[in-house]
Amino acid sequence: MPRALPVLVCLLMALHLPTASVAATTPLFSPDGYRITLYRSPTPTEAPAGARLVDTAQVRRLMAQQASPLLIDVYRLPWLQDRFIATEPHANLPGSHWLPNTGDGVLESRWASYLSDQLQHLSGGDPGRGLVFYCRSDCWLSWNAVKRAAALGYTSLYWYRDGLDAWEAAGLPVQDATPVPLP
Repeated sequence: MPRALPVLVCLLMALHLPTASVAATTPLFSPDGYRITLYRSPTPTEAPAGARLVDTAQVRRLMAQQASPLLIDVYRLPWLQDRFIATEPHANLPGSHWLPNTGDGVLESRWASYLSDQLQHLSGGDPGRGLVFYCRSDCWLSWNAVKRAAALGYTSLYWYRDGLDAWEAAGLPVQDATPVPLP
């Protein structure tokens, strides 16, 4: 906690002003529009610019196409020094590529490079290759990741807003997830 914050809280208490307003000043979004806090909260009903919102039926239709898009799961996974630490089993849609920790609103350079490099590799360098980003329902991580892919120049983007939760609720098969290794 920054040093000035406790002093400010004490000052507000001395003036009998509500301290909740201090917490309310913490921004939800970065200056460039990425969600930076409260990732598990209601998400927009429209996809970020450059992407199209899809539901379970639309994802199934996309997966059935001859040139089906790549499925990108961005659900978080703890990272300890040089490896991912699985604290519980995770599943994803069949054929998915799990790129954990790439949906944060502010990415450390290692995660930004990991996302950029993996999208380049998985798409074969084709910025028009379809990419479906998902996480869980009410999860801003996939919203951030699809927004970031648009910023990287990808043009055929889909945001599966309700993600794995909707897929499982529809009784569709899942697979055990393994994260794509961080080089």
